[in-house]
Amino acid sequence: MNPDFIKYQAQTSPYPLGMEVSHAIGSYIYDTNDKKYLDFVAGVSACTLGHQHPRVNQAIKDQLDKYSHVMVYGEYSQSPAVQYCKLLASLLPESLNKTYLVNSGTEAIEGALKLAKRTTGRSQLISCHNAYHGNTMGSMSVMGFEERKQAFRPLLPDVDFITFNNEEDLQKITTRTAAILLETIQGGAGFIQPHDNFLQKVRKRCDEVGAMMIVDEIQPGFGRTGKLFGFQNYDVVPDIVVMGKGMGGGMPVGAFTASAEKMDLLTENPKLGHITTFGGHPVIASACLATLQELTETNLMQEALEKEKLFRSLLVHPLIKEVRGKGLMLAAMTETAEITNEVILSCQDKGLILFWLLFEGCAIRITPPLTISEEEIKEGCAIILEVMDQIIKRQQKA
Repeated sequence: MNPDFIKYQAQTSPYPLGMEVSHAIGSYIYDTNDKKYLDFVAGVSACTLGHQHPRVNQAIKDQLDKYSHVMVYGEYSQSPAVQYCKLLASLLPESLNKTYLVNSGTEAIEGALKLAKRTTGRSQLISCHNAYHGNTMGSMSVMGFEERKQAFRPLLPDVDFITFNNEEDLQKITTRTAAILLETIQGGAGFIQPHDNFLQKVRKRCDEVGAMMIVDEIQPGFGRTGKLFGFQNYDVVPDIVVMGKGMGGGMPVGAFTASAEKMDLLTENPKLGHITTFGGHPVIASACLATLQELTETNLMQEALEKEKLFRSLLVHPLIKEVRGKGLMLAAMTETAEITNEVILSCQDKGLILFWLLFEGCAIRITPPLTISEEEIKEGCAIILEVMDQIIKRQQKA
């Protein structure tokens, strides 16, 4: 590992993977020894179109030749951001028609929480146990995992939690509640999908008490589940949609979308209700626009469901208990965290990039670029099965 990486760059864990990256293209990342790795993670669901996608790259280069940052967000009309928000509105339900562009998913969550409080005049926020919505202070407040929060308290007050898919818990949403925030598919908890029309029941309860429904599409969004957004699989329309990760084709970005009536509340009482210097950055917005155009002008979203079927047909092994998730947001579940760790680390040695989930230690993350080919899927799954066979053999000898 490059010692300067450890010495000068702040780390997130004691034992980073430490690959020294040389370049990346398509579904592969190359290290400085020119070893290539098939990427089944896509920068944790961020590189929707793989690495160095020509349409995204060209959009970035073309914009750089025109102008880069010229003014803080929301003052000047800059074509890439305007075109992007207009296209996004055309693809969303009618009530979701105005978008605020920010720099990351967690900043988008912060903006959405503020908008919910501003709209309702209420203070209580409700989230789910084992939810993850980002790591800034407000987003951490609605994280449903105390181990990751306790060192940073006090956090936001008046935050309560329910259990995802527990219908009885919906009675906790009351006339005190500003908003309930849910991941469409719980990510860090283990790629858990809603069942028994849970999201529709949340929507109904919010309507009954005047609370807002916020859906976190930071990970499921932009085609990963076969639809542009995950909530579109479940016949529900939220009040606010939060997005990030895959929207920029690998560039840093986030956004939240609501009705114009709600979003305009951020412009007065007080003015500058939410501000950001670099939100809507023209170079980033150009990458977002190219990514969204590519998704909507091709069959990549529909193909995600066919590729899911291929993954499920191949990932059959005694060490795999089940494969959770939808589309190309999948998690192969093993019996123990130790097995999962060994599979992920051994696969990297053999040239396949896998990763963990935040709170579910038995899960093997499989979130490749939507552009991954069937042959690449077969290649990667063969490596997983080979590693698992080696684990079984070792267990039998022991």
